[in-house]
Amino acid sequence: MTATERNSTPAGPPTDVDAAFLDNATYRSLGEQTLSPAEERFERGRRTVGLFLAPAVTLVFALLPLDLARDQHLLAAVLLGVIVLWITEPVPIPIGGLIGIGAIVVLGVVPANDALAPFGSTTVFTFIGAFILAQAMLRHGLARRFAMFVLSMRWVGASTYRVVIAFGAITALLSAFVSNTATVAMLLPTAIGILSVIAKLLQSKGLVAADFDPLRLRIGVALMLMLAYGASVGGLLTPVGTPPNLIGRGLIEEATGERISFLDWMLMAAPICLLMFVALALVLLVLNKPEIRRIEGVSEYVRAERAELGRFSVAERNTLIAFGATVFCWVFPGIIALTAGTESSLYETVSGRLNEGIVAVLGASLLFVLPTDWGKREFTLAWSDAARIDWGTVLLFGTGIIFGSLLADTGLALTIGEGSADLLGLTNTFAITVFAVLLAIVISETTSNTASAAVVVPIVIPVAMAAGIDPFVPALAATFAASFGFMLPVSTPQNAIVYGSGIVPITKMIRSGASFDVLGALLIVIVLPGMIDLVLGSVGG
Repeated sequence: MTATERNSTPAGPPTDVDAAFLDNATYRSLGEQTLSPAEERFERGRRTVGLFLAPAVTLVFALLPLDLARDQHLLAAVLLGVIVLWITEPVPIPIGGLIGIGAIVVLGVVPANDALAPFGSTTVFTFIGAFILAQAMLRHGLARRFAMFVLSMRWVGASTYRVVIAFGAITALLSAFVSNTATVAMLLPTAIGILSVIAKLLQSKGLVAADFDPLRLRIGVALMLMLAYGASVGGLLTPVGTPPNLIGRGLIEEATGERISFLDWMLMAAPICLLMFVALALVLLVLNKPEIRRIEGVSEYVRAERAELGRFSVAERNTLIAFGATVFCWVFPGIIALTAGTESSLYETVSGRLNEGIVAVLGASLLFVLPTDWGKREFTLAWSDAARIDWGTVLLFGTGIIFGSLLADTGLALTIGEGSADLLGLTNTFAITVFAVLLAIVISETTSNTASAAVVVPIVIPVAMAAGIDPFVPALAATFAASFGFMLPVSTPQNAIVYGSGIVPITKMIRSGASFDVLGALLIVIVLPGMIDLVLGSVGG
């Protein structure tokens, strides 16, 4: 907002920044946001168009004379309509997904029980547990302490750009050994804490209107998307960084007989991850330029805030215990993988029993067991606090998992892949690699990255073999690209988590995600074959 706009707009009561972040929501009506007249016209038009466009797209596609099985045809039609609902938001995004699920059952694509079964996914329970932990960290001020620590780092200083980059680097390094979902879940409260500090600084210095909306700051969009996308970039660094890596590596080793060691994987992935991180920082900071480049007086502000926070309260200590125990259990399988290897029975046992969803709900449960006042039977978190988590995100990602599983179960993903390969007449390594990367990214936009790897890699390997090409390069490229899909909240769990903060509008996620999809695809296609040749010699040549 410009100075002119601030001065000409009647000032309302000062914004309570802490309350705004504690009571966020994934979807807010126009009346619940602080919008300029131009922004309000755009939002009203976008949502109105979607109300009519979504059913029209669904109906037209369903009536097209395509050579598809009935269930695949109807699933594709409904999914296209739902994507229109997600992009234009005529209804809350979680409701758009539920409308789609209802439609596929009513149209007889699958029975209701089969359609709703994926809601039992462990990822859904990861969200629930992680959101409850985050609520406790925000409620008791622990997230604020972590934020102060990051802002007090010497290199970060007073630069909003360095704040975003430093936080992204921390995220990427952690996600190389901890699951992307767990990494984003554990760092989300700190990101919100940092943003609340910046919002208060802007407010105290009169750089925003008194009644500004702290959930609509561009620095917030950059920070949140750096958290989500940075985890995806870091997850590529090791075989255990994200499930698609393990899936792709297993399928490649089975098809080619070539084993990819932990070290070989890291050597091939490291330059790509570094270049992707640089590209990510450029994309996010150019498209979501922070309102202010330097935060003057940040060191004094941080010192004053730390002094005001004082010593750890009982509730903070309890929250730290629950959070620490959860993080340790999330990290422990990665430690086993580094020491004993991912093929060991110990790793399989530990990773199976310390499932991230189960760990998340058990960690959250500690908040209701650790007392703050035993005499009054008061505990760290009350259910009324926990019930305020964003259930919309839980519903949203549950519907995303359903569509992802149906793409595989109905054979629609396989039909798309094989049909595209036949149509394009792929005959060389470069062409098949480009096809593999594009297909993996497109499919991962509407399904989980795990489902994308499980669907695309088995398509790419026989396509390459049929053309007389070694499948190593295109299959590994597809594995890397499966971790992409940055445009929609349902593309990856980490996208859904940051969308659940209420800070990232869907239009900003699509614009930033599409730009990074393109740059990431180019980096994989250009750099990966050279790194494979350098690290593994003639393999994949």
